[in-house]
Amino acid sequence: MSFSIGIVGLPNVGKSTLFKVLTKKQVAAENYPFCTIDPNVGVVEVPDERLQALAEVSKSQKVVPTSIEFVDIAGLVRGAHQGEGLGNKFLTNIKETDAIVQVVRAFSDDNVIHVSGKVDPNDDIEVINLELTLADLSLANKVLEGAIRSLKGNREKIAEQRKEVLERVVNCLEDGKLLNSVDWTDDDRKLLKEYSFLTMKPFLYVYNVGEGQLSVKPELKGIPDEQVIVLSAQVEAELVGLNAEESKEFLAELGIKESGLDQLIKKSYKLLNLITYFTSGEKETKAWTVINGSSAPQAAGKIHTDFEKGFIRAEVISWKDFVDCGGEVKAKEKGLIRLEGKEYIVQDGDTMHFRFSV
Repeated sequence: MSFSIGIVGLPNVGKSTLFKVLTKKQVAAENYPFCTIDPNVGVVEVPDERLQALAEVSKSQKVVPTSIEFVDIAGLVRGAHQGEGLGNKFLTNIKETDAIVQVVRAFSDDNVIHVSGKVDPNDDIEVINLELTLADLSLANKVLEGAIRSLKGNREKIAEQRKEVLERVVNCLEDGKLLNSVDWTDDDRKLLKEYSFLTMKPFLYVYNVGEGQLSVKPELKGIPDEQVIVLSAQVEAELVGLNAEESKEFLAELGIKESGLDQLIKKSYKLLNLITYFTSGEKETKAWTVINGSSAPQAAGKIHTDFEKGFIRAEVISWKDFVDCGGEVKAKEKGLIRLEGKEYIVQDGDTMHFRFSV
């Protein structure tokens, strides 16, 4: 899979329950014939009503959603950076993910003891961030030492730049700053990418509440609303056993429009700055994931590398125009399908057909 999210949290915060729900929503394996799914990995579809609308117009035999990978991590404890609990195994598992979701506990249950002896979401976040920061600091000091050694006799500009950027990393971490809160240049980010620093990754926060608390306003210090999802892992577990109509009725009873799990998937997708374009025909309607700002040839390359190499033109129409016109024929009659070249930047919701040479 191209994009993955690590799920982290202290023990007994509902993280495992949430992941079990995610794996029950896992996409059909036949859509990903070369993907080996480990027990702690769930590949789930990104909910998108546009996909079904396009498929109905095209009378597609098959519908393939875009997806995102969630990686479950063993419960984090204070001292993990030094090997406490599963320690280094925990850190290794999330090192390769693109972003991190922190699950924090906001529900009370006398039968489920909190590892810290009290329910305090802000304290959960403080412990997790501290462990991630200290792990990054340990790595940063090691790679900085190596950068200083390699600088001796090396007059290349990149070697000096590496040392300066790593010194800044160490200083930030020693000050208790998350690296994702620092304003890095594009060159800095490119240089630091090889180290996979944990706090460099973007974060989301799942505020796990009880069933009767779904309308509760999260009180998380210094975290913007767009990075927070309020859900009840217990409610999400109940929803998995219901059909679409039953789920809709259950959510209405709870006074919410969308399941917390769907919110989590969509916000994770947005957090990674991803957009969706579509291909649609009688054989298949499929959603494709690209990074926002991708060119038409780059988008074509997601289908096959030959499409990018031999890119000529792309036929482009917005998904809504395609649906409103009832398909390609009327859309062409109305002049709504346009030809775009190599410089075209793909927009979310584009329906595309690529022309290429071999």
